[in-house]
Amino acid sequence: MTQNKRFLVSKVKHEGELEDSIIKAVDSIGGFKNYMVEGKSILIKPNYNSADPPPATSDPEFIAILVKLLKKAGASEVFVGESSMFLLSTKRILSETGLKDAVEAEGGKVIYFGDSGWKDVEVNEKHFKKIKLPNELFTVDSVVYSCCLKTHRFADYSISLKLGMGFVYPWSRIAWHLIGREEKIAELNKVLNPALILLDARTAFIRGGPFKGEVVQPKLILASNDRVALDVEGIKVIQKYPDNSLDKDPWKYVQIMRSVGLGIGSKSENDYKLMEFGIDL
Repeated sequence: MTQNKRFLVSKVKHEGELEDSIIKAVDSIGGFKNYMVEGKSILIKPNYNSADPPPATSDPEFIAILVKLLKKAGASEVFVGESSMFLLSTKRILSETGLKDAVEAEGGKVIYFGDSGWKDVEVNEKHFKKIKLPNELFTVDSVVYSCCLKTHRFADYSISLKLGMGFVYPWSRIAWHLIGREEKIAELNKVLNPALILLDARTAFIRGGPFKGEVVQPKLILASNDRVALDVEGIKVIQKYPDNSLDKDPWKYVQIMRSVGLGIGSKSENDYKLMEFGIDL
């Protein structure tokens, strides 16, 4: 969804009911029906690399509401899938955090990446020729991201571009941290294509992360179909707080620069339109 050939990003101040705020954020960029095909299946990718509370991980209520709204918009099936950090049990984490019960209460189904095997996908870039991705990713019609807003001790920040790490074969993630980590994140995104991205920025880490950090409460929800634009706007939210750890121009972070070079999203702020609602300017 674009307007005058520009990507769209909404930023909504969350007040009142969470469901209303999510609807407003998505309606502002065209509504759910513009990012899905009625009668088709959808996979929601949340952030559950651990069982730590938000903003380290997704809020189960947020994901459950998203399941409800996608089904209401006409999705035939809504799956919520994840693969947590190596050595941790994804099944245990999704149960312990309450995510599994919350999703199933709304008629969604939780799946665990890799249960049906892995597929080699060609990337043909600097760091990767191929990447192993879960077969579950290729059995759905579209993907919706639900991100957290947080700084990251090793990757600077973690929003939508880094969310794709949960699709990667767990044991291969260890080598990602040795060299070129941020460039690898961008290259992974070359073979991922979420239809819609939501950012739950009601709370955020502005220092530390990804599991523990300094927590603030921006009380925002953002939505877009452009990972680069959404990450830039997320970084800006973090940078509004004193003592945050992100001191560079958002466009100068390696995840962003490499993604721009690969043509993944916006190349500058002229390429997207930001719509703000209830924001104190």
